[in-house]
Amino acid sequence: MDQIPVVSYARISADIRRDEHGVQDQHKLNRETAARLGWTVVHEYTDNDKSAAKAEVVRDDFEAMLKALRAGELLHGTAVQGVVIVAEDRLARRPGDYERFAEAITYQDGRVFADARGAKDLYNEDAESMGLFGAVISKMEVRKMQRRMRRSHRTRAEQGKPVGGTRPFGWMPDRLALDPVEAPLLRQAILDVISGRSLHSITMQWQRDGVTTSLGNLWSMRSLKLAVMNPRVCGWREINGELVRGPDGNPVVGTWEAIVAPEQWMAVKSHFDARKGHYVDRHGGVGPILPLDFREPNYLLTGTVRCGRPKADGSLCNTSLRVSHTKDCVQHIYLCPAKSAGGCGGLGRRGDMVDLYISEAVLAKLEEVQVSASSDQTVWAKQGEYDGAKARLETLRTQWALGNVSNELFFPAAADLEKQIARLRTEAQGFAASVQRQRSRSNADVSEIRRRWFLAEEDGGLPLTVKRTYIREALHAVIIHPCGGGRKKFNPDLLEPIWRED
Repeated sequence: MDQIPVVSYARISADIRRDEHGVQDQHKLNRETAARLGWTVVHEYTDNDKSAAKAEVVRDDFEAMLKALRAGELLHGTAVQGVVIVAEDRLARRPGDYERFAEAITYQDGRVFADARGAKDLYNEDAESMGLFGAVISKMEVRKMQRRMRRSHRTRAEQGKPVGGTRPFGWMPDRLALDPVEAPLLRQAILDVISGRSLHSITMQWQRDGVTTSLGNLWSMRSLKLAVMNPRVCGWREINGELVRGPDGNPVVGTWEAIVAPEQWMAVKSHFDARKGHYVDRHGGVGPILPLDFREPNYLLTGTVRCGRPKADGSLCNTSLRVSHTKDCVQHIYLCPAKSAGGCGGLGRRGDMVDLYISEAVLAKLEEVQVSASSDQTVWAKQGEYDGAKARLETLRTQWALGNVSNELFFPAAADLEKQIARLRTEAQGFAASVQRQRSRSNADVSEIRRRWFLAEEDGGLPLTVKRTYIREALHAVIIHPCGGGRKKFNPDLLEPIWRED
């Protein structure tokens, strides 16, 4: 008698983080079960590292198996009359998935089904009901495990203890002591972000230097952003996007060694939060938020230089210049776009000479006025309002606990105060971040900046994004006025820097 063709299904949950060996062990057991029952496995379906308890997780091979069962054959035409698995919790942990499986396998008569304990008759209502009940129990157990895990994470976070999982970059395997090689790299990356360097530039440098993540993978901009944005670097902990705070409202300090100060982490957070919902228009208009470099640019003054050619009404063109190249000029050229692109198309200037002159002007400005954070800049103007709101909330809670304040009065008043405190806390963090950036600038040695400004980056020079940050902090724009027709000697007097007054 011909053996019954069946498929083997194996799944390793993402929650328990097993490897391919566990999957192959399941398929081996399935083949042994099939042979014992007189069946033969004609195909193996595998969903490795995928949870069956999460609705948002799509198990591709599980879905493909359901299609094959309903059709009664594989894509290449091989007949399929059943399924063999190790255990039903490997097959489904959600009642809806088990119902879909039962409908697919019983779509035609004569189908077979078995796990490691033996064959089961899914055409029997009691067997199907028991399988469905098992899926419900399995889902309940998963939810209990998830709740216990969330409570454990919350408790450990409130106690300042580290959790398991992948070793965070910058720390030793105990997750407490700093790694002597990785920690300085991450610290410098955070300081570079504060100074204005782009994630793309840091990522490219780390890839060139052979720096890898704690899993041995190459760094990407996303993975680097997650690393520098993790409050763990300053000794804090975050759950679901919120800092874990103690009863006093302050962030809980962990038992692990910090890589940077909290003010430096807040400066990085403020740097990336400023990007949310904001875009730089194609005209490079000046707004309350400085235009930030989302990637490593190619030229120093793109977005800063503007056309100063007069219009017919006497006003300036004022269009942001673009970069172009010509066959007879090895240097880049800043050009006003054509009229069809919003410009006048009537102005161009050698980019290398413009870059050199503006660089010298900005460096001279730095040397003339050393940027420093004055004493009045280190005191937040709303600190008294913030402290007063927290004190009023604490008093209100005390009076409510003593029974002196009714529920109708307490809860609306407490909600309003909590909103006010949350708003002021966000403003305080933004102010602390701005102070940190100012201190980073004031601690910079201008002579060292000048020395590194004109060096290539591979020779220790400043990254282009850092130089652009210095320029943006010194200038609103640079207006390039026309020099007349034909080729003329470069005249720096036709460059008009518009300096910032703050």
